[in-house]
Amino acid sequence: MTRRLFWEDMYMQEFDAGVVSIEGNRVVLDRTAFNPRGGGLVSDTGALGGHRVTEVVKEGEEIFHVLDSSDGLKPGDRAHGVLDWDRRLRIMRMHTSAHILSAVVNGETGALITGNQIGPEESRVDFNLEDFGKETVSLYIDKVNEAVRRELEVKTYFMKREEALAKPGFVKLANAMPPSLDVLRIVQIGDVDTQADGGVHVRNTKEIGEVVGLGTENKGKNNRRLHFTVR
Repeated sequence: MTRRLFWEDMYMQEFDAGVVSIEGNRVVLDRTAFNPRGGGLVSDTGALGGHRVTEVVKEGEEIFHVLDSSDGLKPGDRAHGVLDWDRRLRIMRMHTSAHILSAVVNGETGALITGNQIGPEESRVDFNLEDFGKETVSLYIDKVNEAVRRELEVKTYFMKREEALAKPGFVKLANAMPPSLDVLRIVQIGDVDTQADGGVHVRNTKEIGEVVGLGTENKGKNNRRLHFTVR
């Protein structure tokens, strides 16, 4: 299994790794700092061994780096990876913001997440709500930014599944449970939010800047979508 350097140091921008296997343009490494697509997050992009990394995907426990070309690479080679760092940092800021937003909405309404898409420029979270008025959304965004300005530390650690699921608020997804693993990775944002999560985050909420609401959509009965960005 590929060693997940993005869990050990989410600020790692470059790394060296061994090429384990190649299937067409899909390369498996023994270690990687590239965060794969999943959980609503887009994947990292960048460069590997002189080739462009266009996407990173996880299938089972294997992580595949999709390149524009794998010419010149072969199993056993050492390859240098470089992340598109500005893009990664924006994804981290967006992702931590989404956690705070979900905690605020859940705390105010009890609503759970029915879907999300976290990208570098714009993100969205869907909630099982009947109504999402403009004034109400503005209030939620204000509460999110209040939390951001408190400069909360963001911690990650691991916990046994049964212990994590027994804690109120650890699961905020309406239609899904965390992966069926014996041990779950937990992300804790100060006293605002704690939940099982496998993605990348900033170290402190002060790095987020300001969260800006971009509007809402009605996505069907009891389903409202909130678009946002950071600046």
